[in-house]
Amino acid sequence: MKNRRNFLKKSLLLVSGITVSSSLLAGNNKKDLKMNSFSGIIYTKNDQGKWEGKSDSHVPEITINGNEVILFTDHPMGEFHYIVRHTLVDESGNVIGSKTFYPTDEKAKSTHEIPKGYKGKLYATSFCNKHDFWLKEFRV
Repeated sequence: MKNRRNFLKKSLLLVSGITVSSSLLAGNNKKDLKMNSFSGIIYTKNDQGKWEGKSDSHVPEITINGNEVILFTDHPMGEFHYIVRHTLVDESGNVIGSKTFYPTDEKAKSTHEIPKGYKGKLYATSFCNKHDFWLKEFRV
């Protein structure tokens, strides 16, 4: 179990870094991150790939309350199918916060504090043990 957790942590950090790096390398004249270059690795509401129709229960919902970001993935939590992790990453690739979930958790909900004065893009991720890695980009 510990090796699995370490693998997931390293994988999420790597994917988050790739996502943010690609956005930065694309230059300021690009409006949004072009997710199609990560098709089949990272899924979004607009690029659901092989998981077409699964975005509503996998893309994290975002609520901003002052300097807190609340992530919620409206997904059942069961022994064999559940949300494993949420991560919040800033546009420089810094992990603001993360939370690991277990099949016995009632819901996949996490709260993360944004650094004081931060303005810009944030990336919220939700990882499902069956339907892979989902990302939502937003601004504060």
